[in-house]
Amino acid sequence: VQLQASGGGLVQPGESLRLSCAASGFTLDHYAIGWYRQAPEKGREGVSCMTSSGVVLYYADAVKGRFTASRDNAKNTLYLQMNSLKSEDTAVYYCAKREKGAFDLWGQGTLVTVSS
Repeated sequence: VQLQASGGGLVQPGESLRLSCAASGFTLDHYAIGWYRQAPEKGREGVSCMTSSGVVLYYADAVKGRFTASRDNAKNTLYLQMNSLKSEDTAVYYCAKREKGAFDLWGQGTLVTVSS
């Protein structure tokens, strides 16, 4: 049972990236899945959360209008489309499964670096 985040990389400001969060050992659409990020020397920040029914509960104010979460049930994968990236989006991005009110399974994280 695991989550595998991928898709990070080095991009310039204004460019886009799509992160993937692939689940194995369980069915992704049975759970709420959150995206979090942690920038260097900062605490972990919630970016977005999608319910099991596919409803996006929230986007962090810092990413509203630029990031979009989606899910492909056939691939058992959640995505985070990130557009108009800014230097302040630089962070390690994680996905996590929520069960019984807590995020109990975390992926290993993927690094996004936005720099000119």
